[in-house]
Amino acid sequence: MRRLNRRKTLNLVKELDAFPKVPDSYVETSASGGTVSLIAFTTMALLTIMEFSVYQDTWMKYEYEVDKDFSSKLRINIDITVAMKCQYVGADVLDLAETMVASADGLVYEPVIFDLSPQQKEWQRMLQLIQSRLQEEHSLQDVIFKSAFKSASTALPPREDDSSQSPDACRIRGHLYVNKVAGNFHITVGKAIPHPRGHAHLAALVNHDSYNFSHRIDHLSFGELIPGIINPLDGTEKITIDHNQMFQYFITVVPTKLHTYKISADTHQFSVTERERIINHAAGSHGVSGIFMKYDLSSLMVTVTEEHMPFWQFFVRLCGIVGGIFSTTGMLHGIGKFIVEIICCRFRLGAYKSVHSVPFEDGHTDNHLPLLENNTH
Repeated sequence: MRRLNRRKTLNLVKELDAFPKVPDSYVETSASGGTVSLIAFTTMALLTIMEFSVYQDTWMKYEYEVDKDFSSKLRINIDITVAMKCQYVGADVLDLAETMVASADGLVYEPVIFDLSPQQKEWQRMLQLIQSRLQEEHSLQDVIFKSAFKSASTALPPREDDSSQSPDACRIRGHLYVNKVAGNFHITVGKAIPHPRGHAHLAALVNHDSYNFSHRIDHLSFGELIPGIINPLDGTEKITIDHNQMFQYFITVVPTKLHTYKISADTHQFSVTERERIINHAAGSHGVSGIFMKYDLSSLMVTVTEEHMPFWQFFVRLCGIVGGIFSTTGMLHGIGKFIVEIICCRFRLGAYKSVHSVPFEDGHTDNHLPLLENNTH
């Protein structure tokens, strides 16, 4: 009884088989079918390799939300070289809350030579080339995000030559912590001193002929310092021959959370517009000679996350490629074979009719087939 039930169960399972096996004696092969199969297998191999490369790659996902953190401090990372001696210039920050951040808290004044060495010039040229490519192809920023901490440092390399030239410039580098409100970081003549009504610089003690605000921005960023990240002003160089030159940079800072498979950091992106003019009070161009970076913070925060295709999605896409190519090539092969058979049948029928046509005396032809006659002997 058990054996009988087992046989019934097996027969029921066999009836549900969606993949019936055809005996080899009933299978007919052809050269056209083999050609189509070869094309199908080649296409599947190429698409599988391409799909695997897509599976190995990652992409950056951007999400936007309102920045609700206004109580924390904002870090400004600075590395700027000015073509003036250190005792003649001063740098500080003044925000909209009239809060002054003294430069001595986190900035270092280092006497240097303004002209770069050959190795440093090559570094600057490569940095400017990358900046120009970033302006043309914005997708390269994703590559920079993914290569953070893996690529070489973007800091200015030290001089490789022992120059006997005396320092003629001042390198101001370090970092400052400011309030998360709009502010103005500036480098101008004279050291900054606190004042009840704001702040002032001791510019009267500096000879006017020594004014030269030609400068080079080796690095300027906001937030956590991340090696390998290139910012919009990195590598910028401005040369002036006028003593009364004002350089202005208007910066919009966007809080950014970066999450990749290598790092997770809270940093800031920014966009910048530049303006420069000569101070001439007689012509109505008022102001103070120097370098002014006016920054403002965006109310939106960007979350950049590196994502990867899950394995199940890769497997489904791979099955779709294999099944789709099999179905499509089989259908195209069947249609082509059907069209060829129709054309060949018409040619054969035309040749058969021309052989068996019977002419009449009036010139017409009889296309009817003659009746078969039985000869009896």
